[in-house]
Amino acid sequence: MERMKMQLPHSPSALCFDKDEFMKDSFDVDHFVSDCRKRVQLEDLRDDLEIYYRLLKTAMVELINKDYADFVNLSTNLVGMDKALSQLTVPLGQLKEEVLSLKTSVNDSISAVDEHLAKQDDVRKKKMCVLRMIHVIRSVEKIENILNSQNRKENAELNSTLLTGQILERIATEFNQLQFHAVQSKGMPLLDKVRPRIAGITCMLQRSLESLLLQGLQTCNVDIIRHCLRTYATIDKTKDAEALVGQVLVKPYIDEVIVEQYVRSHPNGLQIMYNKLLEFVPHHCRLLREVTGGAISSEKADMVPGYDFLVNSVWPEIACGLEERLPSLFNPGNPDIFHQNYNISMDFLRKFERQCGSQASVKRLRAHPSYHSFNNRWNLPVYFQIRFKEIAGSFESALLSHLEEASAESAYCLRATSVLWTCLTSCWSDHIYLPLLAHRFWKLTLQLLSRYCVFIKELSTYATSEGNVTESKSLMPTSSRDIPPPFRSEDQQIGSAPDAQSSLMSTHKLILIVADMDKIMDQLPELVDVIKVKLSSTGFKNIEIIKGALEDISSSLSASLSTINNKISVDLGESCLVYFKSVLEVPRLYRRTNKEVPTKASSYVDNALKPLCLLQQQYKNEVKLETRQEWLKGALSECIHKYYETVSDVLNSVKRMEESLKRLKQARKTTMSSNTTNSGMSDDNKIRLQLALDVEYFANQIQNFGLRTDDLKGFADLVELIQAAREQIIME
Repeated sequence: MERMKMQLPHSPSALCFDKDEFMKDSFDVDHFVSDCRKRVQLEDLRDDLEIYYRLLKTAMVELINKDYADFVNLSTNLVGMDKALSQLTVPLGQLKEEVLSLKTSVNDSISAVDEHLAKQDDVRKKKMCVLRMIHVIRSVEKIENILNSQNRKENAELNSTLLTGQILERIATEFNQLQFHAVQSKGMPLLDKVRPRIAGITCMLQRSLESLLLQGLQTCNVDIIRHCLRTYATIDKTKDAEALVGQVLVKPYIDEVIVEQYVRSHPNGLQIMYNKLLEFVPHHCRLLREVTGGAISSEKADMVPGYDFLVNSVWPEIACGLEERLPSLFNPGNPDIFHQNYNISMDFLRKFERQCGSQASVKRLRAHPSYHSFNNRWNLPVYFQIRFKEIAGSFESALLSHLEEASAESAYCLRATSVLWTCLTSCWSDHIYLPLLAHRFWKLTLQLLSRYCVFIKELSTYATSEGNVTESKSLMPTSSRDIPPPFRSEDQQIGSAPDAQSSLMSTHKLILIVADMDKIMDQLPELVDVIKVKLSSTGFKNIEIIKGALEDISSSLSASLSTINNKISVDLGESCLVYFKSVLEVPRLYRRTNKEVPTKASSYVDNALKPLCLLQQQYKNEVKLETRQEWLKGALSECIHKYYETVSDVLNSVKRMEESLKRLKQARKTTMSSNTTNSGMSDDNKIRLQLALDVEYFANQIQNFGLRTDDLKGFADLVELIQAAREQIIME
């Protein structure tokens, strides 16, 4: 490679790249181009590459010309080469035979060495087996000698519990070595002969340890307990010690405390029982925890590690006692009692975990099979199904009642909405909600809201298509004759007015729906706060998902709400339009009647606005002001358009009548005394003045509603029409 680099032609220093880059093993075209583009444009790179390419071609031609003579003389130099190769064939064959012979000899030597090493390894293994058996026999004899010497001694020193503990520790140490060598010597015939002696030693050692541990627990002797537990740990029998404590110390206490009859007969029996179970650890396990390091006051120097009596002795007996002696505890048949029992039991479990000496102990407890068995006994899915039927069933029953009004105590207008909010709050109430069922109660919450959205959507669709909402047992009426007409459509006299209260009755249900929907949408953020508190205890933090889902529900309700609001506005407008037809009666009141000049508005204006006034009065506490204002705007916008057309028709009719009378007057050339009054105002001007007073009073009443006349479509045209009528009165 270095020689090839030396043969590369010299390149101009102005090139944008280093020629040595092409000779590197790691050369990459893409990397090369990318690196050059950082310094120059692609056109400049192309030009430099072309220059270097021409240099390489020139150098290659020069190299060929330089070595041309060698290429030509190559055939001459190979003359006689075949004869030289033939002379080497015989020596090479002899050398090959010698090498093969040597290889065979070496392989034989290697095989002999391997066989010898295998024999040595077999001897070594047998020697190790013999040594292990020697250790086994020595350990057995040593232990038996210790036991025999103790049997011969009957003085006071032998009866010392501390000495007994020390002797057991010596035996345990030797027994541990015995066990190790016995496992290594497995399968040897001699071991089978010694095995009965080992079994006898094991049985004796276990009986002695059990007796010593019980003695230490009964006498509260810390030294005996420490020696005994250390001995158990030495022979790798910690599980036996923990099982012994569970059977001898824990189980009798559990059998005495867990009594189903006591729990049933006392109103707070379950809580009392759990309190007694929690008292067991500080009262009866204090010494064990101090010796094994499970208590705060334990001294590390004297601790015996490897034990966890709370996890492996106390808790299994408690769990077993609860499952066997108190089976009704886990019965979900009565959901209220089940919820109470579950919460009390989980609180007991949390308090029991706090008695564990460390986080590691808590992890061991939660990984214990009896822990999982205890938690699995609580049939939470069945409990949820019962609650689901209660909550969803009550809501469906309320929907079947259709638009039945809620009780006076309820904050809602309709029973369906009141029951909906009760169901929503029940899902997350303390007496129903359980943390492990959070996902199911959240799903039920969405189902309730979605069902309510469908209910409202059906109502809004039906109200829009049929024009009325009636109270019935089914959501949709059976036929169109079941629907009463929403408003009176017959013509009314100017002085008479149908009952506005009855006109509002048909829109009353729609208004109640809107009032409830507004309250539900306003209270959804409160529901989010409640859900947030509940879910935070489970570790769930993505509350934005909860908010987003409820915002979607709110958007769905808003879509139906807009439809119902439009329907209410239309119905209110129609109830007002009935009275505005009385404008046509104004000319009849003043033409050829010799009435006085009008000074106040006609009664039909008050009658026309009475449904709107009743709306403001009756629903000011149920419906938001802005919603009522929107209804008024929608109703008045339609009324103003019709009112304008009617007034315009009356004024045009008056004008035509006036022109006809003028032509008749000119023809007769007489005065029309019958068309004048003592005040000198004509009947036509009285009509114009009455209409002007009506419209001005109408405008004042609109302002009393808190509305701006400028916001009402067509009102400016109506005012302009009346101003023109007043100007005509002044001109005449």
